[in-house]
Amino acid sequence: QVQLMESGGGLVQAGGSLRLSCSASGDIFRLSAMAWYRQAPGKQRELVAIISSGGVTTYADSVKGRFSISRDNAENTMYLQMNSLKPEDTGVYYCHLPLYNSFGKGTHVTVSS
Repeated sequence: QVQLMESGGGLVQAGGSLRLSCSASGDIFRLSAMAWYRQAPGKQRELVAIISSGGVTTYADSVKGRFSISRDNAENTMYLQMNSLKPEDTGVYYCHLPLYNSFGKGTHVTVSS
């Protein structure tokens, strides 16, 4: 069973930056695409970004040009660099392993205006 653990969330002012990390257990990490999702208060969970096992990335239109997803297969870790944060980026950010449809417990991001 794969375990995913997010970290790096917090409170930041609009225009600021945060870097989220997701550490994964097991050897499946380097073989699988990985993704970040987020869920704003009162809204459905939405896909933020996805990265293939080979490093090809895709972003939601709302974060293009501001967020950057990356991975370190040697460390079984995925990252989300978030710049120019906006209040609408507030929510719980989840790491997702599509191969097993597995989510971590999430990390909270709050962007104040």
